[in-house]
Amino acid sequence: MKYNVALVGCTGMVGRKFLEILEERNFPVNELYLFASARSAGKEMTFSGANYTVEELKEDNIKNKKIDFALFSAGGSISLEYAPIFARYGAVVIDNSSAWRMDPEVPLVVPEVNPEDVKKHKGIIANPNCSTIQAVAALKPLHDKYGIKRIVYSTYQAVSGAGASGYNDLVEGYKGEAPKKFPYPIAGNLLPHIDSFLDNGYTKEEMKMVNETRKILHDDSIKITATTVRVPVLNSHSESINVELNNSFELEDIFELYKNAEGIILEDDVNNLVYPMPLDASGKDGVYVGRIRRDFSLDNGLNLWVVADNIRKGAALNTIQIAECMINK
Repeated sequence: MKYNVALVGCTGMVGRKFLEILEERNFPVNELYLFASARSAGKEMTFSGANYTVEELKEDNIKNKKIDFALFSAGGSISLEYAPIFARYGAVVIDNSSAWRMDPEVPLVVPEVNPEDVKKHKGIIANPNCSTIQAVAALKPLHDKYGIKRIVYSTYQAVSGAGASGYNDLVEGYKGEAPKKFPYPIAGNLLPHIDSFLDNGYTKEEMKMVNETRKILHDDSIKITATTVRVPVLNSHSESINVELNNSFELEDIFELYKNAEGIILEDDVNNLVYPMPLDASGKDGVYVGRIRRDFSLDNGLNLWVVADNIRKGAALNTIQIAECMINK
């Protein structure tokens, strides 16, 4: 069976990656519809050797189409306005923005972690934050076997997570150009500031990781704190994750867990300097885990280093995997 698929925000960094991954994975596309803003309407994009014309995103261009899946990457305000419209006309919307993630009526899904939640949808499914996706993929095996008491996230997030403008800030910054996306130069610098600051002193990005982790793992009892940092890396996010487990563990059992975990690629051989790095993860589908070691400062403590391509697994790929999960179920 083939499906009619709409891409909303098709001309952006993630939207273009949607096209690439749909083709790579031979997703069963029947009709493909491309939507973007009025200024992008009329542009042509290529998929599987054929050219498709971008349409302006408006209800008149939606209602006459029988769309099965609408994959969104167009920002929160667009998602809030148009996701219900697509759903009303029969599509299942899978949204990349933060607009619907914490809505109790909307499943928040990472297929390797909570695939059963897709069944609860009412027309809209949310794709988690990029940094959350790779984190919960690594934490799920631990949570299932030992239970998790506390998590300390420290992230090192690539500029591609801020879109093409963030990417350009780094490239042009090394040429001496002033930043246009970030408040300070990112070239040769670190910015402990992703998204806007909240009254509690945390950024929205940090609180996304806290709240989304609990929702995806179905466990509000986990104590979580986060510091998210933008780093001068073009692509792929890295994370230092410190975990306090509820139960004791043997380190060799942790390694065995990750050898067999879905979607996880274990890279941990410090004697030969093998550990995950952004350059190696870019363009790959897996979540890479390494630097696994006991945290001797507390009982049942564990340290992990987790790296993944934030545009692929952290956005476009996870969205498409959600659609595949629905088809398979």
